[in-house]
Amino acid sequence: MSLRNSFAVSGLEAFITVVLAFVLAYGLHYTKLPEKFKSVVQILIILPMFLPTLTYGFAVIYSLGKQGLITQIIGHQLFSIYGFWGLLISYVIYTLPPAFVLLYNAFKYVDKHFIIVSQIMGDSPLRTFYITSVRPMIGTIAAAFILSFFLSFTDFGIPASIGGQYTVVATQLYMVMMGAVPDFQSGSAIAVIMLIPSIVAVWLLRFTERFNFRYNKISTFELADDKVRDGFFAAVYVVVIAAIFAIFAIMFIVPFIKSWPYQVVFTTETLQRILSDRSIETVYTNSVMVAAATAVIGTVLAYMAALVNARSQLPGVCKMLMDACAMVTNTVPGMVLGVAFLFAFTGSPIQNTFIIIILLNSVREFTTPYLMIQASLSKINMSWETTGALMGDSWLKTIFRVIIPNTMSTVFQMLSYIFIQAMVTISAIIFVTGARTMVMTTKITQAQYFEKYDEVFVLSLLIFLTNIIVKVIFDYLSSHDDIVLHVKQKFQSIFGKEAKRQNAGLEDLPERI
Repeated sequence: MSLRNSFAVSGLEAFITVVLAFVLAYGLHYTKLPEKFKSVVQILIILPMFLPTLTYGFAVIYSLGKQGLITQIIGHQLFSIYGFWGLLISYVIYTLPPAFVLLYNAFKYVDKHFIIVSQIMGDSPLRTFYITSVRPMIGTIAAAFILSFFLSFTDFGIPASIGGQYTVVATQLYMVMMGAVPDFQSGSAIAVIMLIPSIVAVWLLRFTERFNFRYNKISTFELADDKVRDGFFAAVYVVVIAAIFAIFAIMFIVPFIKSWPYQVVFTTETLQRILSDRSIETVYTNSVMVAAATAVIGTVLAYMAALVNARSQLPGVCKMLMDACAMVTNTVPGMVLGVAFLFAFTGSPIQNTFIIIILLNSVREFTTPYLMIQASLSKINMSWETTGALMGDSWLKTIFRVIIPNTMSTVFQMLSYIFIQAMVTISAIIFVTGARTMVMTTKITQAQYFEKYDEVFVLSLLIFLTNIIVKVIFDYLSSHDDIVLHVKQKFQSIFGKEAKRQNAGLEDLPERI
């Protein structure tokens, strides 16, 4: 029953999420909406990703529950939030940001000039849309579906808070592993069952790879003016963002209310009382340090793995094993991975240190950055390595002087994604943190245990603001061509005396040869 429920809610959630994420990502690349508006939309869509999953259930309860904010405004409860519908809504909000990031990044490497070619060939608008927008994205769409499915399939925080009588397999695993008497044998059996879908996921990823397009270059393209199109997408963005804010608005209200919903009086006493605790500063510093180290190490690992898969001549079996490893890190429940690290490193020098937390986070957050950079590398012209070899450069030198500089925009996105996820993760690291290595999410777990819900919201808000700042910084770096060009030049000057090939295209190299 639990396994069937998990497949039902996760499958439907993944379908809804991918369709919605595709529409949102498509609109940002194929409309002439103001660039500032697009930048704001891109930030607002991924807001839920900036919050710990522990707070999702509380946000839904405090918004749509019997005493929730939306219920108070409307005057009656729309539906029961406990069970299937509450899980579905929460899962869609939870998985939409990473699916959107994955699709949005892949759209950067789709050449829009083929729209003109399709129109000249007399294709209908629907066929033009399929050939130029859907067809090149099939592999990434499949990856986004798999990512969304497993994020909800393996999550235990949301169903633990609002699942009600609708039991899912992650809830059972949580109760077995975190019960009064932990049963690790039964937990291992449930974990193995949860890994079975990953086999299908790996096969699906390999199957959809044949649909990937490789362009000789990505050309700039000026879209035609279409007020109806732009107006439609603008309306979609407003509706989606309004829905997200309606759920999470309570996060910004409770810290400034004396006692929700009984004493709705504005006050800063709660905020001052919680932030005056000196332990908060230490825990916050720990979180930022761990997240920054995880971002660097995780990005390097994901990039190296994607290079092996997308730009090497290794046999297909090796590449399939790499995909399998990537999917396994995503399909293994975080708590199981945490227990595995606990058992593996008990008695070692890194036990109860920040090193084990950083390593665990790097493994746990491997999948999405790997898929992001793999989608980018698979769309870059494969002749660049050949051209580099003909000019006397080794494969490694070509990677550092050409491939990495031309994917710096994605690298910045990977860094921001891993940092944010490391700030909000809890399920894996809860087993390997101690009093000295406590981070923000474990502090929130502690507050939840003692039913200090105002502290939960305040700490979540602090994490949220930190992640917003980091996201804005990295988006600024990735979207400014002068900064990206400067990074390219640094790479090329470090890994070769000749820095003439500093442009992103390198299209003229074959002619020069």
